[in-house]
Amino acid sequence: MKNTIVFALSSSVGLAEDICKELGLELGKCEVKHFADGEILVELGESVRGKHVYFVQSTNKPVNSNLMEILIGIDACKRASAASITAIIPYFGYARQDRKAKPRQPITSKLVASLLERAGADRVVTVDLHATQIQGFFDIPADDITANGLIADYFKHQEGLGEIVVVSPDHGGAVRARNLANALGAPIAIIDKRRPKPNVAEAMNLIGDVDGKTAIIIDDMVDTAGTLTAGIKMLKDKGAKAVYASCSHGILSGPAIDRLKAAKLAGFVCTNTIDQTENQKIYPEMTVLSMAPLLAGLIHAVEENSSLSEVLAHAFDD
Repeated sequence: MKNTIVFALSSSVGLAEDICKELGLELGKCEVKHFADGEILVELGESVRGKHVYFVQSTNKPVNSNLMEILIGIDACKRASAASITAIIPYFGYARQDRKAKPRQPITSKLVASLLERAGADRVVTVDLHATQIQGFFDIPADDITANGLIADYFKHQEGLGEIVVVSPDHGGAVRARNLANALGAPIAIIDKRRPKPNVAEAMNLIGDVDGKTAIIIDDMVDTAGTLTAGIKMLKDKGAKAVYASCSHGILSGPAIDRLKAAKLAGFVCTNTIDQTENQKIYPEMTVLSMAPLLAGLIHAVEENSSLSEVLAHAFDD
């Protein structure tokens, strides 16, 4: 790993530091500067000539600023003769714009993929893309790893859950819920809902049985938590004895934390694809799982030209 450098940009410093600890590396030296008018400069503090460079940067809020940082960082490495450049984007912003849902709408996730390629990225790594077909938007290797195993491992070690049912908050997440249910040896239920406009959802019905059971909702992201809290209320009305909520990406915009507190969940679990340091101060009951071991394993597999599938499959072996 002597030719490997991991850089952290503004949004993912803590996660990058944890990845480096797992790999036994020092975090690469770079500085991000923002001028008064919002212009961004990324300066590398060490040579990258002939090195395998990894940028760790989620493109969460402020989305456009964080996206520009990684594009500029990639360009800096390309012009400094890095041997390869991998963009590790644990939370991939604009993933919800993956198709034309209405006439004259953009497909912005494809635009972002093109920007990353044009900037000079040789590989992209993401975690639980909102739509897995976004991998096909890239003409370079794109690895989308899942946090499902991490979340399953957490619940396997919780006591007193009793009979479990895994709940998908919509039809689109049924495969994700099935994968978690298989890992936990539990059945699934699906909330039937419709979404009249972005960030607004109306829970309609429940497919499956949660009466007297512990319900675990699994989703890829929680943004304003409107969808989630509507689902929690339905599950309690249908007789669930306790409700846990889990997701890969805790965006937690606007009233999300207040809504989660009011929902009286048995537990809220997310990963650190988005830094939760500030949110944990006002919502200490949340559990944040680290993606660092998985992402470090991925970097090691890439550097050693070994099987990524094996690394991920055995990440939670006892």
